[in-house]
Amino acid sequence: MPLISRFILLLGVLLISACAQQAPTFAPPSTRPLSDNEKPWPKNHVLGIAYHDIEDRDPDQAVVAVRTERMIEQLAWLRENGYKPVTIDQILAAHKGGPELPAKAILLSFDDGYASFYTRVLPVLRAYDWHALLAPVGVWIDTPADQQVDFAGQMRPRSDFLNWDQVREISRSGLVEIAAHTDASHKGILANPQGNLQPAAATRRYDPTTGRYETEEAFQARMRTDVVTITEKIRKAVGYKPRVWVWPYGTADGTSLEVINEQGYQMALTLDDGLDALDNLMSSPRFLVASDPDGEHFANSIVAVQADAPMRVVHVDLDNVYDPDLAQQDINLSKLIQRMADMGANTVFLQAFADPKGDGLVHSLYFPNRHLPVRADIFDRVAWQLRTRAHVKVFAWMPVLSFALDSSLPRVTRWDPKTGTTSIDPDQYKRLSPFDPNVRRQIGEIYQDLARLTSVDGILYHDDAVLSDFEDAGPEALKVYAANGLPGSMAALRDDPAVMQRWTRFKSRYLIDFTQELTAKVRAIRGPQVLTARNIFAEPMLNPQSEAWFAQNLDDFLATYDWTAPMAMPFMEKQSQQHSAAWLEALVATVKTRPDALKRTVFELQARDWTKKADSDIDGEQLADWMGRLKRQGATSFGYYPDNFLENLPDLKIVRPALSNKWNP
Repeated sequence: MPLISRFILLLGVLLISACAQQAPTFAPPSTRPLSDNEKPWPKNHVLGIAYHDIEDRDPDQAVVAVRTERMIEQLAWLRENGYKPVTIDQILAAHKGGPELPAKAILLSFDDGYASFYTRVLPVLRAYDWHALLAPVGVWIDTPADQQVDFAGQMRPRSDFLNWDQVREISRSGLVEIAAHTDASHKGILANPQGNLQPAAATRRYDPTTGRYETEEAFQARMRTDVVTITEKIRKAVGYKPRVWVWPYGTADGTSLEVINEQGYQMALTLDDGLDALDNLMSSPRFLVASDPDGEHFANSIVAVQADAPMRVVHVDLDNVYDPDLAQQDINLSKLIQRMADMGANTVFLQAFADPKGDGLVHSLYFPNRHLPVRADIFDRVAWQLRTRAHVKVFAWMPVLSFALDSSLPRVTRWDPKTGTTSIDPDQYKRLSPFDPNVRRQIGEIYQDLARLTSVDGILYHDDAVLSDFEDAGPEALKVYAANGLPGSMAALRDDPAVMQRWTRFKSRYLIDFTQELTAKVRAIRGPQVLTARNIFAEPMLNPQSEAWFAQNLDDFLATYDWTAPMAMPFMEKQSQQHSAAWLEALVATVKTRPDALKRTVFELQARDWTKKADSDIDGEQLADWMGRLKRQGATSFGYYPDNFLENLPDLKIVRPALSNKWNP
């Protein structure tokens, strides 16, 4: 049967089904039992579903195309299983406290403005009486009929795309709202010295002639021109301004978001994972329909969106990628990417600072910034390659206080009760005092530069954000204590147990507040979708009284960060191999006492034993055994540090089956 005839037949079946009056042959959604993988739909949540081109022949994955019959099969499955498309009006009303969304609410969206929406999608929407979004790209629709469309550097037939008359007719159908997908920014631009092209709407352009990056002001001006232009084009074509922004490639940006807000947009769609809880409509996730999935794969993927995605982490030192010989550096990077792809992890905690001495004091960074030397401008390159080639999320691993900034800035000092003097603790991280405004400003600017010039999914705050029960004893810290109702001397702070407890809690919260300040700076530039994680030592988890020695508190962490990352490192805590398993089980049990805390906790195991005179790598069998014990105790998210990708340590064949969530032969 010719393909066009098959389409007409399928559409006819849909029309008959939509108009039929007899009772459906499937059980109503409210009475059908849930599958093992399916959870009750949470209140006022919506699943965004993103389509692109719809083809009758072999679907072109360069444009993430889906065959017509597959799309019809997928929409039929959604309807048969009780999913209900909702409009932007319904979503905005629910967001403002109005009528609740139905269970299994979905938002159908079609990106780029392909002609197939007019010929193949719109008839199906009419048959179902279903609503959807259409997000065209301005310059592609503007292309004259006798020219080809410059599709992000590739020339494609003009006939592949809609024209403005068709967009206008689609809008008048009453079923489709027109969204904006940029005017001319659906393309890649040069993002770093190594030549990576990254999304133009979220990237500060690198100029190879000057070796400089686009300023924040220039980037904002470029995006303002783009947003204003596409907004006006859509208004002129359909009679209203678009109120939904669709990020090209799903990559959001905080600076661009400011411009979008200025222009009155009320919702912005990414391609992040998960259901939209309506708590932040300017960072709404969507499921991308890719690889032309058959019905079974599509159904499994839709149900899986509701699942809590566990994190499986490999923690990587960028120091091991860096090499002064650029050819060797490229070899190292290739080894890292291949290993991460083979390992089957879904997240990499990637070092963004240089620490070749291993002492934790940061003298240089791997990205351009205002305050420290750049050992090599490679963090963005490595992060981008990992995200696009190994298909992992990348968290920038960053210190909080251990930066070797100007010597005039105050350091954290320790009070000696025997002498009454203060000095820097030689056995602890050399940290800047977070109680000094200039320290906070400069560290904040480093984080802003990280956000501006790198593409990351999250930030991992290092374990250097600690203050002992004798710290910080500097004059700036004492002033802050006094200003917050605490004694202004170390002796008085420690003299009364009740006062010392208040002081401990104040310091714990103060460090939390500082990291939240850094998170706000990153998200203002990179976007609200950036996640956070923070390392916590095991001792304050197992022994809450030891909060005084660290200024770390498990409940604070769980309430603040997207992920809490305990350093589940038995040998570092002086546990024998014989007792290491029981120690790990106790650590998991501590987290389990907090409701749902395991869903937000990623346990970091050690792959090296630092207690020995010469650091020795831990056997892969031991690491795999620890992972198995974590899983048996109910922990779903875990990983290890460090990974020696240059020497295959730990052994990939041994660790992968224990670490990876992916199918393993």
